[in-house]
Amino acid sequence: MMRRVLFFGTSEFAVPSLLALCKAGYDLPVVVTQPDRPTGRHLRLQPTPVRRAAEEQGLTVWTPEKVRRKEFIEQARALAPDVIVVAAFGQILPEALLKIPSSGWAINVHASLLPKYRGAAPIQHAILNGETETGVSIMQMEPTLDTGPILAQRACPILPEDDAGTLEHKLAQLGADLLIETLRALERGTVIPQPQEHSLATYAPPITREDSFIRWDETASRIWCRVRAMSPKPGAGFFYNGRWVKVWKCVPATETTHQWPGSVLRAERQSLFIACGEGTVLQLLEVQPESRPRMSAGDWARGARLSGNLTSPTPT
Repeated sequence: MMRRVLFFGTSEFAVPSLLALCKAGYDLPVVVTQPDRPTGRHLRLQPTPVRRAAEEQGLTVWTPEKVRRKEFIEQARALAPDVIVVAAFGQILPEALLKIPSSGWAINVHASLLPKYRGAAPIQHAILNGETETGVSIMQMEPTLDTGPILAQRACPILPEDDAGTLEHKLAQLGADLLIETLRALERGTVIPQPQEHSLATYAPPITREDSFIRWDETASRIWCRVRAMSPKPGAGFFYNGRWVKVWKCVPATETTHQWPGSVLRAERQSLFIACGEGTVLQLLEVQPESRPRMSAGDWARGARLSGNLTSPTPT
């Protein structure tokens, strides 16, 4: 029997997996998550989504700064877990931790169809690269980044209306369901781990501030993907007259243009048409100027008295 689970998770993606384990009756002696971090305008310490969910379930929570430290590994060993489950935790578990479970299984719920999009931001990079399908993988863990054998996978379409937030929600629930199925299959001994084809691996590094910058020389489709990939956080946008303008909604237009990328083609009642790379055109629908509420792109254009282009220099 594999009933005693040591769970590692941090982000919203991990919460459905934690709750699924609780609902299925698994014993969770401790939930491990990242320490509280300062967030928001006032940089107040905030617990991780997993910590909030675990405490609501009455579970004990540990928040180690580094799980590879000897004292933490000894504490984890004393819990005598049957299995380790990891979902969007944010640290690579050392081999000493992975060897602790009595069953020999330490498994990870990953938001991609491995070996594609190994790393910290698979959801964002799948959208950014214009993928039409992604999914979740349950992987046997190794002390390297997302390289272990695959135990189970399930695909999920990426719809045109999906952004990183909506896709994360769908994949999180898909991963939670597949996690429970996989644990039960492991107990039955019906799982055959499949080695990854490492030559096909792609990577999804952490999102940086530069990933949020709209580059008007990219095609309209690429910019549309960038906006969706960065939504709702950190948000994609551009600088105009030295102030950040976040783009919430946009779509590639069907028309083409010979104007220079970044040129304002026209403003309509609710939207704004901008020239992009390769003669494509982007229709901005909803924006949020710095320190202002969200508004239609047309309203912003009239208030900002736009003229010329949106290629103002990016502040350093």
